[in-house]
Amino acid sequence: MLEVRNLSAGYARFGVLEDISFDLDEGQFLGILGRNGVGKTTLLKAIAGPVRPSAGHVKFCGRNVAGWTTSDIARAGVAMVLDRKGIFRSLSVIENLRLAARLHKEKQQRWTVDDVLQMFPRLAERANAPGGGLSGGEQQMLAIGRALVCQPRLLLLDEPTEGLAPKIVEEMVDLLQRLRKAGLTAIVVEQRLETVLDTCGDVIVMSRGMPALRTSSSDLRQRPGVLEEHLGV
Repeated sequence: MLEVRNLSAGYARFGVLEDISFDLDEGQFLGILGRNGVGKTTLLKAIAGPVRPSAGHVKFCGRNVAGWTTSDIARAGVAMVLDRKGIFRSLSVIENLRLAARLHKEKQQRWTVDDVLQMFPRLAERANAPGGGLSGGEQQMLAIGRALVCQPRLLLLDEPTEGLAPKIVEEMVDLLQRLRKAGLTAIVVEQRLETVLDTCGDVIVMSRGMPALRTSSSDLRQRPGVLEEHLGV
């Protein structure tokens, strides 16, 4: 579904990513680990469009999306959630979801507004509450719910459990596991190691803007020395 080849990208004159290559198959959950500042979020933005690659290419479903606008990439089926950003704080929960659904009408609705409310009972309870009045965890749920009603084929998640209470983290991990079982394809950038290991089949460990290692989650669990070397854990 996704092919990244020799990708380099950054901001103005500052390079962040250098010569990154990897593939992602349909239905796969790929975790991205690494210390702060190694380019994890920049990688997601280079795939989704906000950051333009300076070299290399990104192919989504066989099409080179270089030069496409962010909205074109989104319409092709890529949705990105950046740490609770993207919700309309003055609109209610239900209005946020209905607006996103209306902007992405597909013949086959894999996730409807009702589906999202069933996934997130907390959102159903606060359906008429403004987005800005939600807790951090509820805002994250709403951001993910908005992404799902856009009918993505590929979901990009940046730090989905950052700053959340342990109970909400458990709910988020359970949700990601259910989405994976449902056949969604996703890339999960996380600081919390256990979230990645519990939800993703494969993991890329990044260092200095480059992949230092790609391996399976099960293999990474058994190699504490690798985690110590690259992550300091």
